[in-house]
Amino acid sequence: MKDAIEALEAVPGLQTDRQSGRDAQVAPLCQDAVSKGRYASAKVECAEADAVSRFLSKDFLAGLMFVAFGLAALYFGHHLAVGTGVRMGPGYVPRALSYILMGLGGIICVFALVSGSEPVEAPKWKPITLVTIGIVAFALLFERAGMLPALIALVGISSFANEEFKITEVLGNMVVLTILCVIVFKLGLGMNISVIQGVW
Repeated sequence: MKDAIEALEAVPGLQTDRQSGRDAQVAPLCQDAVSKGRYASAKVECAEADAVSRFLSKDFLAGLMFVAFGLAALYFGHHLAVGTGVRMGPGYVPRALSYILMGLGGIICVFALVSGSEPVEAPKWKPITLVTIGIVAFALLFERAGMLPALIALVGISSFANEEFKITEVLGNMVVLTILCVIVFKLGLGMNISVIQGVW
């Protein structure tokens, strides 16, 4: 057992990663090797588990997402003329932003591999589903019933995604959001949208 403990403690970054929760992924795999008596290979298996967990960390996957968005922007905007710094074409700024996005994504990935990050959590389907339904309801009601009913449906349905549902806060959000949207879009920008279809 002493050899196993030494093997666990020898994994680089395992102790510091306890603060970020990454040992929740690494430790069970290490303990499995110990429980099966594979003390000699515990250090190797722990190191491999630690490396895998770094590739599945939040920061590393976020960096990959940045890189993917940058590549997608380059692909869809490759037909736009770039021009020069003096006479910029329509594709100059999008291409520059794409390179910046990919560069930032690459830096984030490197830092995630070197210093580690928090592990990715399992998706929470209730909030994802309810927020999606709320957005769809807003899109369907906006043209048919007006902005007010659409906002009520959006806020009301999406609020159920929160575990701490409070009716007073939901009603307050509905009132504040409706007033802001009316002031900004209807009165400020003068957009031709209906607050309540057939009424205003």
